[in-house]
Amino acid sequence: MCKHVLNAQVAIRAPCCKKWFDCPECHAESQDHNLAKTMEMVFMCKKCKKAFRKDMTEYEEADEYCPHCDNQYVIEAKEPKAMLGVEGEDARIDNRMLKDERMKEKEGRSLLAARDTSHILDRRDRQPQQ
Repeated sequence: MCKHVLNAQVAIRAPCCKKWFDCPECHAESQDHNLAKTMEMVFMCKKCKKAFRKDMTEYEEADEYCPHCDNQYVIEAKEPKAMLGVEGEDARIDNRMLKDERMKEKEGRSLLAARDTSHILDRRDRQPQQ
């Protein structure tokens, strides 16, 4: 899956190494050579998983669709944008996910909390012998 174009509809076969890539940036990151340029492109539709060729010298508007399933593969690319956010509801409305670090938790509230139990004797030792 391409991290540069989030909505890639086709994979493109690189003419230089005969490998499939979602975008030229993916080729540049994984290969040690430059991408060779060609006028005959080989695509593989991600919807129907079938390959097809397009001659870029005779490219028309009808060529924006897969010839097998009519999936439109020439669309505006959605690229990842850096953003800072919090997963969850709006903290102004529901602030249960926020924790105030200034307040200390009460000790001994957990069953697993380690505490000194030397002052507690076994109940059998407390009962008088007859």
